[in-house]
Amino acid sequence: MIDAKIAYLALTSRDSRFDGVFYVGVISTGIYCRPVCPVKAPLAKNCLFFDSAAAAEKAHFRPCLRCRPELAPGNAPIDNGRRIADSLIQHIAEGVLEEDASLETLAARYSVSLRQLRRIVHKELGVSPLELKQTRRLLLAKQLLTETALPVTEIALASGFASLRRFNDAFSKRYRMPPGRLRKQIPADSDTSTLLLHYRPPFDWVALLDFLRLRALKGVEAVDDVSYARTVRLGAHRGWIRVIHTGNSLQVTFTHSLAPVLSALLLRLRNLFDLDAHPQIVAEHLGQDPLLSESLLKNPGLRVPGAFDSFEMMVRAVLGQQITVKAATTLGGRFADAFGEVITTPVPGLTHLSPEASTVACSTPEAIASLGIVRTRARTLLALADACAQGMPETAAQPELMIARLTALPGIGDWTAHYIAMRALRWPDAFPAADIVVRKNLGSVTAKEAERLAEAWRPWRSYAVMHIWKNLTPLK
Repeated sequence: MIDAKIAYLALTSRDSRFDGVFYVGVISTGIYCRPVCPVKAPLAKNCLFFDSAAAAEKAHFRPCLRCRPELAPGNAPIDNGRRIADSLIQHIAEGVLEEDASLETLAARYSVSLRQLRRIVHKELGVSPLELKQTRRLLLAKQLLTETALPVTEIALASGFASLRRFNDAFSKRYRMPPGRLRKQIPADSDTSTLLLHYRPPFDWVALLDFLRLRALKGVEAVDDVSYARTVRLGAHRGWIRVIHTGNSLQVTFTHSLAPVLSALLLRLRNLFDLDAHPQIVAEHLGQDPLLSESLLKNPGLRVPGAFDSFEMMVRAVLGQQITVKAATTLGGRFADAFGEVITTPVPGLTHLSPEASTVACSTPEAIASLGIVRTRARTLLALADACAQGMPETAAQPELMIARLTALPGIGDWTAHYIAMRALRWPDAFPAADIVVRKNLGSVTAKEAERLAEAWRPWRSYAVMHIWKNLTPLK
């Protein structure tokens, strides 16, 4: 439950750290806002506070046209309930959640009943799964109407509506205005459009780019001093994206070929750049340890890079076993060239789509080993590809279970499993205790000793690892 007095103090402070943590519904206007809205703060007696945009809309409040609630960063998953709700959001974005059958499948994945799933989602987000889906679709449509020149018909489909009629009807009922009222005169581009992804500052964009640049998959990713670009395949849709930092947001340029899967695309980018993190909460907790306090001051807002494509991330983790980052990156480029589909783009360096698990699973250890990959690791990649091709779930709500499933595969140990959990699952408490750099920078300790030291950093051990890698030097 949100404490109204504390929330009102946060609202009147205009502190951006509260952006996305709650929303305020103003009784006198029927509008709900972000706590960073530039309009004059309403009287406390006229305010109702909600922990999600969907909950505010369920209470019949309309989104503010000034602060635009669809741009607020989301809440980072912290506990199992939040992770289940977060997974539901991902299923909605991927377009696979259309009926109760899909909800039952999701519930079974997390070993809960359908009734429990509905209760968890309502507790975490204040709305039912279907209400959540409707709100997310409408907020994406509102952003597209405001920021792009895409035709309304394409916006309706990109937002997940089956027809323009259903889109117009839902928009009019929820917001009591036609979609066209939000249109702005934006120069049209026949091939690309741009959207903004917002986050909760501080955000160390330079450090994140440095990390990704050292590990960029040749042909699939292109990272320079100011931008990240990559090829994209989502279902039957192919294209490319480029991301730059501007103000307190990331500007995403995407090809119109990706418009039908835009919801899934934006969610994957939020995951990749860790845009839903609470950096202040993380810093307050980790800063209590003198070992990390200096690094937190040196690189405020250091994020944990996620994964745009989980199988791609898993392959990169396996290739990185017991070799340098540079050597693993070289092998990754060969792997993408051998198994990735060729694509033509105007961006220098973007020539291939990331290899699919089903394609790799049809290969042989000899073919993979011919790329310079040791045979035991080639067999591991085949086993991993086969598991992913058969639908090995990414159990973000039960990371320990996912780690156990990974380590059951040949050639995947605790370090690899935790690294995958840290990035592909976005589990904030992953800790690759066997990592040689972590152990060395903590004073050449053993893995067990590293685990013991890391207990004080729970539940943010993944962020602690980033600081250890970034700034800690071997202790004397």
